[in-house]
Amino acid sequence: MEYVIGIILILSFFGLAYYCVKGYNLLIGFLVMTVLWTVLSLGGTFFLSPQFLADNSILQFGKGTGTPLVGILNKIFQSASENWGITLVNVCWGAWFGRVLMDTGIASTIIRKVVELGGDRPVITILLLNIATAFIFTAMMGAGPVIAIGVIVLPILLSLGIPKGIAMFTFMASVSAGMYLNPVLHAQLRAFVVSVDGMPAFSFGWYAAHFGYMALVITLVVVNLLTAFYLRKRKVSHAWAARTSVPAQKDAPIYALILPIVPVVLKIWLDFSVIGGFIIAGFAALFLCGRMKGTFKENCQLVNKLYYDGVVDTAPLVGFLLTLPMFNACAAYASPYFNVIIGSIMPRSELVVCVVFALLTAFAFFRGPLTLFGCGAATLGVLSHVASFSVPFLFCVFAIPAITVNVGSCITQSWVAWGLAYTKVESRDFLKLSIPFAYITSICLYILTFFTVTGLGAEWFL
Repeated sequence: MEYVIGIILILSFFGLAYYCVKGYNLLIGFLVMTVLWTVLSLGGTFFLSPQFLADNSILQFGKGTGTPLVGILNKIFQSASENWGITLVNVCWGAWFGRVLMDTGIASTIIRKVVELGGDRPVITILLLNIATAFIFTAMMGAGPVIAIGVIVLPILLSLGIPKGIAMFTFMASVSAGMYLNPVLHAQLRAFVVSVDGMPAFSFGWYAAHFGYMALVITLVVVNLLTAFYLRKRKVSHAWAARTSVPAQKDAPIYALILPIVPVVLKIWLDFSVIGGFIIAGFAALFLCGRMKGTFKENCQLVNKLYYDGVVDTAPLVGFLLTLPMFNACAAYASPYFNVIIGSIMPRSELVVCVVFALLTAFAFFRGPLTLFGCGAATLGVLSHVASFSVPFLFCVFAIPAITVNVGSCITQSWVAWGLAYTKVESRDFLKLSIPFAYITSICLYILTFFTVTGLGAEWFL
């Protein structure tokens, strides 16, 4: 019976992959999968062989010292989501800070200053714009901020004569570079592989020092090299005119332009609270840029509106984030069945995992089985239960496709879809540029992972 259930679970896994590729609602998809896997995993115990049950104590609920069935169901459908409260708090405050940077004009001023610095040298301007975009998105995230910066950057790139497909590619790829050092996205991805109280020393500061900084730099280097390569093969054209309704905005003070990086610096150097960093830098931006000159009531309304707009930016993500931990929790009870079917062929070597994930980068596109923002959560659940890998290693292995592919290369991402419509670039033309970027970047970052994270056990964090 364990083989039958295992086969059904694997088939449902591929069904989830197809569901994600079709672009259907992920919240509903993962909720249905949670119920299905829970019923199959726990209901199947009544038909399993005694030997299989004896070898898998996690399935011995309600027997002897085992957890009662109701307790397991509460853990899956209640406790799992509750434990993600910390992550959601970080997401909301990060979204607020992103809105502050947009409202005060700090983000747009950085872009304009970069263009002035580049002058009449298009290649230098593109290079500086990519760096500035990555810098901005170490602090901002969500569809709203990406679109707000996109309607500034994309017209500039196109006015330089950059073909619209390459302009789309270089902007979106630069956004993904910045996300490697984004504390909010780190908190989201960390919650997939670490329980609320687990591995407290695996902090954003440790991650940034051992992987984040280098991942950002490597990604930017690949973006700029590929952009230069693509431009050599294309003819420059100035025929495209960007349509934008972005109002003219007064430049923010020069001394305020450093504020986007303040939360990251405080966290890395002083291990200061990420939320505290957002609050300090956010209110500093509002005061320094003259947005708090009204009455106390008006200032309160401004802060409240920015928070509201920021949360709206991330609203589609919230439901997904509350459903995923349920799925992750039930995956632990499904893992013995997966182990029976594919346990013998799952990679147990960190080197093999890095090689396989690098070669199968394409499976992260269209919310595939390698991205955590698709059905990769199921892959993580299986891999983490059939072999013993360190938490930092698993984090980096799954962060690479989630950020490089899902954030900056895949047409199923909301802001990429917006960019395609805004620039009128065909999906296939964008993918011709983004797929090589995804593969080259992923290969480089898996090499980085192997040499900087592989073999790190808990003793590194003690």
